[in-house]
Amino acid sequence: MAKQSDEGTKTSDSSASSESPEVVLPPKPPEEESSLSSASHFDKDLKSVLVTSVLNLETLDVDLYRGTHHWVPRTQRLFGGQIVGQALVAAAKSVSDHLYAHSLHCYFVRAGDPKIPVLYQVERTRDGRSFCVRSVKAIQHGQPIFICQASFHMLQESPLQHQFTMPVVPQPEDLLTVEELIHQYLSKADLAENARRGLNRLLASEVPIEIKPVNPPHFYRHAATQPKQLFWVRARGHIADAGEGNMKLHCCVAAYVSDYAFLGTALLPYPNHRVKFSASLDHAMWFHSTFRSDEWMLYECESPWAGGSRGLVQGRLWRRDGVLAVSCSQEGVLRVKPATPPSKL
Repeated sequence: MAKQSDEGTKTSDSSASSESPEVVLPPKPPEEESSLSSASHFDKDLKSVLVTSVLNLETLDVDLYRGTHHWVPRTQRLFGGQIVGQALVAAAKSVSDHLYAHSLHCYFVRAGDPKIPVLYQVERTRDGRSFCVRSVKAIQHGQPIFICQASFHMLQESPLQHQFTMPVVPQPEDLLTVEELIHQYLSKADLAENARRGLNRLLASEVPIEIKPVNPPHFYRHAATQPKQLFWVRARGHIADAGEGNMKLHCCVAAYVSDYAFLGTALLPYPNHRVKFSASLDHAMWFHSTFRSDEWMLYECESPWAGGSRGLVQGRLWRRDGVLAVSCSQEGVLRVKPATPPSKL
């Protein structure tokens, strides 16, 4: 993976296990309880680390907060989703409970340093009757590493309502988690040693979200495919009910989740190339409906364009009942090199 640069905050995790062999999935019994019920997959006392640690900012002064880190990618640069989520938490603290986030637009301007906390400075840009805007600057070493504008609004009824149709995919109870897939890869006797070491490092990562790829060979870039991927995702642990006031928290968790493996979608047509450097440049989100971030949502990702050492990705987070909850978009740097062919000696 690339060294730290001042051009972004993260590298894509999707190439990390690209050398792993294909896997044949065994049947998996359904879970005992449906995750459609309120946080049924976790004891409500088992609070998500995203709430207790990652998104729990320390107040230093009016509109000034400090955030710490829970999970750091192998690149040893801060995870972009963490910065987006923490920035939205900081912005949400300055608005009334009856206002909800509906969009945010961000730029990553410098690489984040995982050795020190991040300061979040909020500017109350505008307060209107139904909309308000907050500008957030994330600072390390006295310099901004990230800038964001978030807009909040008062919920309003409208006769104008439409959305795309949710893709038809297997339910999460019928799929394996990333951790279960890794264990399955590791059980193969002919697995290359370097791939085994890489998978064990992945397994040791304490990522606070749970992933179930719909098509694991696509997720791990075993063969050239269309730049599209689908996976179920949810936060680990329990998060407060999505009632008044708590919906802001679920939006902040979704902001964290939205950046995971997102940019890697643009790499799916190129399994014969390895990433020298990749980093998020900007990130945008639009929140459409209420949702629970600790229940399974389908993340539909696609890349309509790549070129000039950049890639554009777009995503949609779907509730299990088919409601479009969130839309996302991101552009990032993608510098690659041809994979080294095996020696013929």
